[in-house]
Amino acid sequence: MQIIEKTLENIFLQTITKIYPKLNSAEKLFIQKTHNQKFGDFQTNFPMSVAKIIQENPRTIGQTIIDNLETNHLIAKCELAGPGFINIFLKNQFLSDHIKQIDIQPWDFSFLPRAGQIIIDYSSPNIAKPMHVGHLRSTILGDTLKRIYRYLGYEVVGDNHIGDWGTQFGKLIVAYHKWLDKDNYKKHHITELERIYIKFANEAKKNPELDDQARAELKKLQDGDPENTRLWKEFVKVSLDEYEKTYQELDISFDTVQGESFYHNSMPDMVKLLLDKKIAQIDQEAVVVFFPESENLHPCVIQKKDGAFLYATSDIACLNFRKNNYKVNKILYIVDERQQPHFKQVFSIIKKLGWNLDSEHIPFGFISFSGAILSTRAGNVIKLEDLIAEAIKRVKKVINTKNPQLSTEEKNQIAHVVGIGAIKYADLSQNRTSSYDFDWNRMLAFDGNTGPYLQYTYARIQSLIRKSKTRTDFEPTANIILDTDTEKNLCLNLTLFPQVLIKTMEAHKPNTLTEYLFELAQKFNTLYNSMPIIKETSPVFSSRLIICQKTAFILKTGLNLLGINVVDRM
Repeated sequence: MQIIEKTLENIFLQTITKIYPKLNSAEKLFIQKTHNQKFGDFQTNFPMSVAKIIQENPRTIGQTIIDNLETNHLIAKCELAGPGFINIFLKNQFLSDHIKQIDIQPWDFSFLPRAGQIIIDYSSPNIAKPMHVGHLRSTILGDTLKRIYRYLGYEVVGDNHIGDWGTQFGKLIVAYHKWLDKDNYKKHHITELERIYIKFANEAKKNPELDDQARAELKKLQDGDPENTRLWKEFVKVSLDEYEKTYQELDISFDTVQGESFYHNSMPDMVKLLLDKKIAQIDQEAVVVFFPESENLHPCVIQKKDGAFLYATSDIACLNFRKNNYKVNKILYIVDERQQPHFKQVFSIIKKLGWNLDSEHIPFGFISFSGAILSTRAGNVIKLEDLIAEAIKRVKKVINTKNPQLSTEEKNQIAHVVGIGAIKYADLSQNRTSSYDFDWNRMLAFDGNTGPYLQYTYARIQSLIRKSKTRTDFEPTANIILDTDTEKNLCLNLTLFPQVLIKTMEAHKPNTLTEYLFELAQKFNTLYNSMPIIKETSPVFSSRLIICQKTAFILKTGLNLLGINVVDRM
């Protein structure tokens, strides 16, 4: 079904085109929900946006449009307000019919520019290191954007660009032969690999010859030495196996997992290409790209004087692969804000190469605990698996207190869904570009803008639906009665869902969606707390129960797009 804002736009465009045929009105027309119901259901400031072009008073333009509005089935009336706003009031019958189609007819998003593939680059852990809280934002933000783009009808490729190549593997190979605890390695692969890697760093401070040994082992690996290649493959496999456990816990999946090693063989070609096109030059035996002063970018080293490649080289090779193997609509890199200079360099280089790739860095802030920024060097990193386990443990404690009669199996399932949902929602409800302080009490609260509050609201509706089965007079196709502001407000809010998804996609900010879902839950709970539903007589009972069902559908769909599941009871 068509989005209401689009239906209204079409009606107004038909009218405006007849009145002002030379005006490019589509660029100026914008219709949105009003903030106050006394000013109608939707409104547009179109008369003010074109007044200078038409050279007429905005109120005159607005009244002319209202007087000549095309005949339609959804607008009850329009009113002119203020300096030139047009307030639009919908017919209750249209709104009723529209709401009844939710979860029956899919929304029409065909007007979106969906040709080609959206490639989303996210999570990207480094091999041989445990996933920690620092990986959380990239992982769940990328997953949410992937889900939303797909819901809107785009073809999406979710890529986990893992760090599986580079100098750290020379160090790991040396450390493996010198200090590996084989028993611990069998039990906890990544923990042991991390331990010996840290030990190498500490020992190298006392014995610099270790760095020379690491460079020699890395060179052997790059030259295809069988033993070093075997070890490298083993490190990658055990790491990915461990990461997959965390991804499964978080309900995260990828379409491709292609690390830096995948592009290693093509990196020399990229260096040659940049040199041939005189984009890069030799400087102190290294290959470097220098940027014009106007770009305000530091020089970008593409190849060190010892022949080693860098992240920029890998990313350029990756972009070349994507250019040649995909019909790219857009490429999104979900990486923290510290990498902004890096991506500015890379995007500038591919522009100089003439590659027509719409690439965008989606930066995000950091998570702190009690004000402390987590850092490997500071020794206060929290493993992601430990964070998940703690959330589930805390939720289960609440369930044992509030619903001790539930079975152990049901308690475990609810604790898992609510605990992981709370972690995700606490992060996704923040402004993406802001850092935030992790707070267990706020995150797990069953009131306020939290995951548990929304999941509880959904479970409350499911409880209503279960109780309604004692009634035999429910009419699933009954007309929705909109005699009160409370009911109409809730129904109008339901219609906004598709437009909210588009805004979330355009800004790449999931907090746009979380704010909408929180407001929807509040409006439902206002209805629930102020009006009878099960005890109401028909046809009002049927009408209100249908509204409840549609609200549950939007809540569940919205939470699922955030990667959050729901439960039928809590």
